[in-house]
Amino acid sequence: MYGTVASSAPVHAATALSEPLVKMDGKAEQYCGVDPSAPCRLFWNITHSPGATRFVHDYNLDAWTGKLVSIVVTFVIALIIRNIAHRMITKVTQRMSEGTLSEKAREKSRTIFEGSQALLSQRRAQRAKTLGSVLRSVASVVIMGTALFSILGYLGLNLTPIVASASVIGVAVGFGAQNIVKDCLAGIFMLLEDQYGVGDVIDVGSAKGTVEAVTLRVTRMRDVNGVVWYVPNGEIKKVGNESQNWGRAVLDIPVDIGEDVEKVKDILQGTADTMAEDPAWADLILERPSVWGVQALAADALVIRVVLKTAPGQQAACARELRERVKLAFDQAGVQVATPATAS
Repeated sequence: MYGTVASSAPVHAATALSEPLVKMDGKAEQYCGVDPSAPCRLFWNITHSPGATRFVHDYNLDAWTGKLVSIVVTFVIALIIRNIAHRMITKVTQRMSEGTLSEKAREKSRTIFEGSQALLSQRRAQRAKTLGSVLRSVASVVIMGTALFSILGYLGLNLTPIVASASVIGVAVGFGAQNIVKDCLAGIFMLLEDQYGVGDVIDVGSAKGTVEAVTLRVTRMRDVNGVVWYVPNGEIKKVGNESQNWGRAVLDIPVDIGEDVEKVKDILQGTADTMAEDPAWADLILERPSVWGVQALAADALVIRVVLKTAPGQQAACARELRERVKLAFDQAGVQVATPATAS
């Protein structure tokens, strides 16, 4: 008798240990339908609660759970792709701003005046910054817009009316903001074609001055009087850049009609050559000065033209210095300069 009781105790203990802590009543098919969805089956496997599983299935929460998971996954993937795109754009634009381009690309952007590297670096950095901002914005709109339409599709919305409405709204906004769109498009092409940049002296017809800032919509420039001009890029029909690659100082020197032309030309050539050899001006004068000869002839005066090929934006400084040197040379040689009224 005692042996029978002792032998049955271990059997009951093993049976108790093998029973689950939460008793399972049936299977997932009993509460989730004949073909249980993955969320409903997962919910049953986690909770083993018939009432809660039936509630999830009856109120279609399993379908909404699947949609919620799809929405979260789509949004996370979109953020990851956008982050990767932004990093790539930033890396490329940073290479542009630092000048770490290929030798072929560097040869295309190299100017005759090597002393303008600081100006080129500033200009290249602003172009890279502006283009990077535009490309990042476009990438964000495309990627997040695609993710948004995918999410709306998960929610069961009909995208056809939405796309049609967006098209109509886009057309309306385009008509209302066509000037802004025109300015931005003109700014993009201006940057891509490198028409001008920070530090350039440009003439846009309505204003002339040194460029201080360039954005997609507007160009800010300051004229010789210190006035700041804001010119919309779309309003610039033509632009004259006086400081791209190299410049030219043109001087028309009026002298008395009785002066010896060859003597005056020799004085002008010698004076200009002396200035070009001066260490203070040698880096700004790119070629040997040239005396082109008589430019105009009047009753009691003649005008002789002298030209200097200069570094970008240095035309005015070189012209002022040469005028002073010509005046001193004429005084020493006894050459009579015609008055402005006579020369005209």
